[in-house]
Amino acid sequence: MENKTAAVKMRNITKRFGTTLANDRVWLDIYKGEILALLGENGSGKTTLMNMLSGIYFPDEGQIFINDEEALIRSPKDAFRYGIGMIHQHFKLVDVLTAAENIVLGLKEPGRLDMDKVARRVKEICDSYGFDVDPSQKIYTMSVSQKQTVEIVKALYRGADILILDEPTAVLTPQETDKLFAVLRSMRDDGKAIVIITHKMHEVEELSDRVAILRHGQFVGDMLTSMTNAQEMTNMMVGRPVTLNIDRPDPVNPKPRIIVEGLTVRDPEGTVKLDDVSFTACSGEILGIAGISGCGQKELLEAIAGLQIVEKGSISYVTDDGVREELIGKDPLSIAAMGVCLSFVPEDRLGMGLVGSMDLTDNMMLRSFRKGRSFFTDRKNPRALAEKVVKDLEVNTPGVSTPVRRLSGGNVQKVLVGREIASAPSVLLTAYAVRGLDINSSYTIYDLINKQKKSGVAVIFVGEDLDVLLELCDRILVLCGGKVSGIVEGRGASKPEVGMMMTRLGGKSNG
Repeated sequence: MENKTAAVKMRNITKRFGTTLANDRVWLDIYKGEILALLGENGSGKTTLMNMLSGIYFPDEGQIFINDEEALIRSPKDAFRYGIGMIHQHFKLVDVLTAAENIVLGLKEPGRLDMDKVARRVKEICDSYGFDVDPSQKIYTMSVSQKQTVEIVKALYRGADILILDEPTAVLTPQETDKLFAVLRSMRDDGKAIVIITHKMHEVEELSDRVAILRHGQFVGDMLTSMTNAQEMTNMMVGRPVTLNIDRPDPVNPKPRIIVEGLTVRDPEGTVKLDDVSFTACSGEILGIAGISGCGQKELLEAIAGLQIVEKGSISYVTDDGVREELIGKDPLSIAAMGVCLSFVPEDRLGMGLVGSMDLTDNMMLRSFRKGRSFFTDRKNPRALAEKVVKDLEVNTPGVSTPVRRLSGGNVQKVLVGREIASAPSVLLTAYAVRGLDINSSYTIYDLINKQKKSGVAVIFVGEDLDVLLELCDRILVLCGGKVSGIVEGRGASKPEVGMMMTRLGGKSNG
């Protein structure tokens, strides 16, 4: 990196949360005119490190230098003063305000605020980098990618030359991802320093110029992206050789297990979330569900699990003998009493899946307490299951008596997925099972899901990474605006084809 100028130098950065050492004497350089991918397993300290650079946390030890001058960054306002902006995975926008109003929100500008002047400045920024933002559009009418664009323009409006993006493509279509990458390259070529935190290795290889890797809170190395590959990067993250192959065995004797016909669901405001959806999920196969965020994936799984009111249509469970039993109108307990074992990994893991104040053992008991013969339920088996999940999925926790809320997001997800899969379902419904998980943990989950498939379970897998859906799933149902755009074979479909179907530009069905 001889010809590069360091925009940021982080030296001996250390951060503790109680007894947990999140960052341990980290040295990191971020260069102007470069896209740096910051990699590491869950709990390796990536987001914590960038939160210190963006003013959300303050380091316990160490120094930060911006353009070779020591910087004291105690708040996001300080970070903006140094030209640092962070675009978080969960956007920090006010829905009822316009794009322009969000962009200047909290800024103290001399004189009376001139929104026409703001709109002109926003347009200048958009024209410079090829953004498509209407300054007068309300946030609540925007797509996910438009909201993300507003966040980036907001950072640039405030003078950011150093941009940090946390999981920037988590809920974008392939076409939106390509558009974002083109913008980031343009910003890099304009001399901006850009950091992306991501778990998607193919995006790291496609977009970044350099990678820096953290392991257990420590910096373990950096290298030019062109001089490495996904396997080497993953091995460095984990500290040992890791297998990066998603197995996809052929379905053995698949039989219809869940039959959905003409399903229509509305939200409490009356908006149609699912519109005349029909499909069949078979035993011994993985049916992927692809779609832009908010296209009805969540409502679909909740309807099958008995958690969503259905306006019309039918959801049938088919027994091994071919008998169809209607699920609509029954709550989850009634569905279980019928002998139907549905296992649900919801999108909102702490809101619906786990109780944050309870420890790992008690959260395992949420699945099994009804088996107890008295008020004093069995804790021995749930504790053994908690210990097995911690071991098999490498959950980073002091012990099974630790409250779930003290775990990182990725480790919470491991606990939830491990518990649901361990319940030996006949139908496994998973919503974003690997969201926020590092690559090693993700492949462990894919392996567990494939084991369920081999044992004859019907798996319905809602995912946001099209590359994974195309590698893992036997068939992929594509949703667009609550309607089925088509069903394609996982082994023959292409990423652009499915991406177009997600935006209603395509539409075909192979089964």
